[in-house]
Amino acid sequence: MRRRISRREALLRALAMAGVGAMPPFAIAAERPHRSEIDDILKARVAAGDAAGVVAMAATEKSVIYDGAFGSRCMGTAAKMSDDTVFRIASMVKLLTSVAAMQLVESGKLALDEPAEKIDPTLASPLVLTGFDARGAPQLRPARKPLTLRNLLTHTSGFSYPLWDANVMRYLKAAHRDRKLPKRPLMFDPDTRWAYGGSIDKVSRLVEIASGETIDRYFHDHICGPLGMTNTAFEIGPQQRAREASLHVRQPDGTLKPKPLEKPSEGPKVFSGGGGIYSTAPDYLTLLQALLNKGSLRGATILRPESVALMSKNQIGDIEAGIMKTTSPALSNDVDFFPGNHLRWGFGSMINLDPVEGGRKAGSLTWAGLYNTYYWLDPTSAVAGVIMMQILPFADSRALGVYRQFERGVYRTLKAA
Repeated sequence: MRRRISRREALLRALAMAGVGAMPPFAIAAERPHRSEIDDILKARVAAGDAAGVVAMAATEKSVIYDGAFGSRCMGTAAKMSDDTVFRIASMVKLLTSVAAMQLVESGKLALDEPAEKIDPTLASPLVLTGFDARGAPQLRPARKPLTLRNLLTHTSGFSYPLWDANVMRYLKAAHRDRKLPKRPLMFDPDTRWAYGGSIDKVSRLVEIASGETIDRYFHDHICGPLGMTNTAFEIGPQQRAREASLHVRQPDGTLKPKPLEKPSEGPKVFSGGGGIYSTAPDYLTLLQALLNKGSLRGATILRPESVALMSKNQIGDIEAGIMKTTSPALSNDVDFFPGNHLRWGFGSMINLDPVEGGRKAGSLTWAGLYNTYYWLDPTSAVAGVIMMQILPFADSRALGVYRQFERGVYRTLKAA
């Protein structure tokens, strides 16, 4: 009796028949169906001013199935986008930090559900903001439970960014007047709500304490080095800086205005796994491929399959996630990537519980960086994608349009294969 093959196996066989499976890691078959269609989409979006330039890639766990770079690194210059263009990917580093934490859970140096204060005493006795009195003074009380690594990895800790939380903004103004107040209280009790905030910065510190390495060294030794991600770092050298894309700011009339490259920081370097890292599309896609392949890629293993499965699972139950209201429209629009979709959080990524029309299936993972860099990982379809631009504000509607059209093009490619 013939063995029934899964949809995933059928897809991989179809890709192999099309020549994809036999290609080296970053080779692209020029004759592959719909490649020219995706090229045309991205070229048109750049020409329309939706982005100054874009690099987009997609892959199965074995091979790259799309790779395109269009437009310029900086408007008004001759520097063209290319695969090796360096981007500031901001919060997309949170996925690396989450991988690092899970590595230490595997080794027994961290635990998901023990009080995090056992590793980092600064997390002991957190206070919760309950409101403000008639004079505007913050009202605080002790949290009803200790913080855990699970809370921090899932953004159910109570830490919230001021960019998307008006109460944090109000509290920071009060704390500026009264220096006796704690710097960052919780906005709610752990495990009761979801809020995007500095939780992963706290995870980063837990990684450093438990491993005895700074977060930049830890990434190099345990994730980026083993996977060959040579362009992913908190600091970049002159050659990488020469390939860096400039930030562009969306103007009221819809045009984009380039900004000068940021100046290299001087003095002592302190890094955090919540933001502030550089990378390239091929580097980041390598990380996604390793996760798609259950923690291993080309002879390197960064996580056990069961750890990858935990990261990909809804870890917050019925708590809604992923919707954020901006307090600073210059930096970010309101964020709701999938209106009407039920959104949850795993360890490191947002999860859509419903399928996205023309794109990713239910149970896919995703997140983004402040400057409009995005990724998704779809275990059901065995595909992952990354798209990088350098635009403010975050969740720019025209940049999101480029992202969505790219994603749909990738799934049309898979369907044709």
